Amino acid sequence: MPQSLSLVIVHLVFSTKDRVPYLSQQITEELYPYLATVCRNAGCECYRVGGMPDHVHLAIRLSRTATIAKLVEEIKTSSSKWLKSKYPHFTWQRGYGIFSVGQSDLESLFHYIDTQEEHHRKYSFEEEMRSLLISHEIEYDEQYIWD
Repeated sequence: MPQSLSLVIVHLVFSTKDRVPYLSQQITEELYPYLATVCRNAGCECYRVGGMPDHVHLAIRLSRTATIAKLVEEIKTSSSKWLKSKYPHFTWQRGYGIFSVGQSDLESLFHYIDTQEEHHRKYSFEEEMRSLLISHEIEYDEQYIWD
């Protein structure tokens, strides 16, 4: 095949260090578009960004040449520098969760990201991450996922 084509969609989740609720509505009004721009600058398409004061969710279509590790590093490093210029003590957690999403599940993911406030009236971030890890059958060690 002379042409390389792909459709890889992922759900990226990461939090502030120690889940400190830095991300006020005032911050996210600038942060979410900034995160989407970092994705676009990396050649990816960011379909949706949302979250809560202590974490973010992104729905991203990876470019054919993007690597997950490089993209996440760019998103977190760039946004951390930008946030530290306004809030010197800001830090993201070291790790992240990233989950594959089928095209047919994209609307459900959008709804999930858009209704984070409602979701977190019932569930903590830790419960949410455990649920995502379990539903995607990802083995994890509880001692190492919360930094």
